[in-house]
Amino acid sequence: MKTMLRGKDWIETVDWSVEELETVLEVSSDLKKRFALGEPHRLLQDKTLFMMFFEQSTRTRNSTEAGMTQLGGHAHDLTPDKMQISHGETPKDTGMVLSRYGHGIAIRNCFYGVGNKYIREVAHHSSIPVINLQCDVDHPCQSIADLMTIREKFGSNLRGTKFVISWTYAPAYARPLSVPQGLITLLPRFGLDVTLAHPPEFNLMPRTIEAAKKYAKESGSKFEITHDMDESFKDAVVLYPKSWGCHQYLEDQKVPEADRKKIGMELIAKYKNWVCTERRMKLGKKEAVYMHPLPADRGAEVEDAVIDGPQSIVFDQAENRLHTVKAIQALTMGGRP
Repeated sequence: MKTMLRGKDWIETVDWSVEELETVLEVSSDLKKRFALGEPHRLLQDKTLFMMFFEQSTRTRNSTEAGMTQLGGHAHDLTPDKMQISHGETPKDTGMVLSRYGHGIAIRNCFYGVGNKYIREVAHHSSIPVINLQCDVDHPCQSIADLMTIREKFGSNLRGTKFVISWTYAPAYARPLSVPQGLITLLPRFGLDVTLAHPPEFNLMPRTIEAAKKYAKESGSKFEITHDMDESFKDAVVLYPKSWGCHQYLEDQKVPEADRKKIGMELIAKYKNWVCTERRMKLGKKEAVYMHPLPADRGAEVEDAVIDGPQSIVFDQAENRLHTVKAIQALTMGGRP
């Protein structure tokens, strides 16, 4: 177990070794047990985390703030309108100033082509660890919680387990690519056979596809892409149907920014049959489970009978957002000097 993680940024899971990620998972499980037993675990006594949200959030905001409180610290809930960012303050100055005041910075910035660069620039100039609460490239707090949940249900030896991340219809243009990208770059490293399913216009960033292929080859697992939702569901053990935007396709086609929303909504409307239904769930294995990072667009992305049914583990998954972010906070903001 590698434990010297104090001060390390949590921006993409690809920045962390498998050994380091195993440490996060082990600490997450320990903190979950201690939370269940009501045992005090004030590992970040009197420490401060600055949370900067450029978008709305339910699970990420509340798990991160609750996590800091339970660890004995305090989280500041910040948005650009509460800061000089709205008046043009640079990522460099923001990172350097907040570093003087506390012990960690956490940022959600999902703007396509902007978010990851912004977070990395803050981190470059910060002397305290920076935690990515979701950007345009990765949502590492979500994917590590998803992996924890899968291991709780199916054990730590996941070799040969078929995992499907599938695009679904939802009448929303701007949803980021970071959840599917985070999953395809993390799960092959832990032995899962990953299938990515989406209509042709909903491709992901090339660098994340290349990373998924590389990790699958290194671990001896599989990574496949299909444009057939039914085919992808066949014999799957973990089914993760979720909507995302066509940002990469529109970028590849050099569509002017002013036209992107209109064209994007037209493309989404072509695939209203890409829905997670009871019929499709039956294509998976008998023990198959349904996952979603929430919020799910009920009636569009998924039928109520699926998300509320016996195969759904979405609330176990949501709970683990708390325990994993606490592990990340404790390891990067506390830990050994």
